[in-house]
Amino acid sequence: MKSGEKFSWQNAESGTMLVGSDSWEARMHDKKQKTAPKKCVTATDDANEQAANLTDWNQKYDQVGSGRFYGRIDELRLGDMQVYNEHSSQTLHQQCMVREDAFWFGIPSKRDGCRINGQAVEGNDILYRPGSRAFDLVTPDRFDMLGIVIAKHDLTSAAEQQGISVKSLDCSDVPRLQLPQKTLQQISYLLGRIINSKTGSIDSHIHYDLLMIALLEVLKREQPNDSVTPSYHHRKAVVERIREHIERVSDLPLTMAELCEVGCVSRRTLQYSFESILGMSPSQFLRVSRLNRVKRLLSKDSTTSVSDAAAFNGFYHLSQFAADYKQLFGELPSQTLARHTG
Repeated sequence: MKSGEKFSWQNAESGTMLVGSDSWEARMHDKKQKTAPKKCVTATDDANEQAANLTDWNQKYDQVGSGRFYGRIDELRLGDMQVYNEHSSQTLHQQCMVREDAFWFGIPSKRDGCRINGQAVEGNDILYRPGSRAFDLVTPDRFDMLGIVIAKHDLTSAAEQQGISVKSLDCSDVPRLQLPQKTLQQISYLLGRIINSKTGSIDSHIHYDLLMIALLEVLKREQPNDSVTPSYHHRKAVVERIREHIERVSDLPLTMAELCEVGCVSRRTLQYSFESILGMSPSQFLRVSRLNRVKRLLSKDSTTSVSDAAAFNGFYHLSQFAADYKQLFGELPSQTLARHTG
């Protein structure tokens, strides 16, 4: 698939039937067409474009790892349930929010280097967030995330029938749920089989029910993973204050001394805070976030020049800016602009 190519939602085609339309085989063919899940596959070479490609999510991605980006999303609709596998080639910092009326469950392919809201993902964790609650993800390179988005009403109703309470899910500040290894393996296997199946070869209703059963098993077995370091909440607050400050003064040069003043911390605490919450130093975060803002600007506004976009985000030495930009994204800023004005 070519980069940036997107297929619209469609029921998969089956082979041509060589029987009469009133035959049993033809009726079964029509039934399969009506009940086949809807599938969408997207591929892109831009991280922020990848963020927009996941249906019904509000997201912004910053590329952190150096080099050209490749991302792909395989997404299926089983009724009102969304299941997907998202692949990304480079380390990303993701700001995410799922739709208001839903719950999200995510299964990362790698644990090392993966964080949610600054908390390291551990061996048997499944990730979880309710709708309209913003959350942060840091994902490593060559990474896949299996995901399920399910309507709150549907999951709540099914859980209540089984005597399972989900009230705590809607207000939980704990984004990691620990599962028995067998439970995690079972739902991971089922998700993978559904996403990788040939569209038209499975029935939406049956596989919706199978995933609902798997989610109910998750709710029966899960234990909130609320283990964090004693300094976690303080360090997270420091990072949030500084991120908000950087957003407000994006066009001004910033020093580490100024960031320490904004965060009300020493330089050592500033360093530890960013490394533990985001997995990068404050200087790297500052550089990466501003370079990504330039890339978004060049990708969206064809009337903006490279020099104006750089200056707007605090880069005044154009040759150094161009070198840093190419190191991070694998192309010059002029090439980004040309691709979006052609």
